[in-house]
Amino acid sequence: MSDQQPPLHRPQAPGVPWGFAPPQAREVTAGYRRWAGILTWSAIVVGALMAVALVVSIVLLVRADQDVDNAAYGYLAIFLWFGIAAGVPVLLALAIPGALMRRRVREQQRQPERRGGSGRGA
Repeated sequence: MSDQQPPLHRPQAPGVPWGFAPPQAREVTAGYRRWAGILTWSAIVVGALMAVALVVSIVLLVRADQDVDNAAYGYLAIFLWFGIAAGVPVLLALAIPGALMRRRVREQQRQPERRGGSGRGA
């Protein structure tokens, strides 16, 4: 037999402790709403600039193909493609957090409706 004494209490199983309540989301502040709008509109502007750059690059390619003297336009189109490729990570870095923040703001605004109304008179 072993010289060790059995434990006086059973060790708690890993996981959720008794009486645990999930953390409550903090209230969305005006600054958070402002940054959500800034990120969203920045993503829209970057996306629009990328779309314009794509159209301009196609026009430049058409002009470069028309005449040998205009071959430099093809290089400008390639330069725009590099700009578009560099802009994709920027667009993603703006659009994804902006969309998530906007969704959280929308959910926070709808929350009083779930609790039984916005508090206005019936």
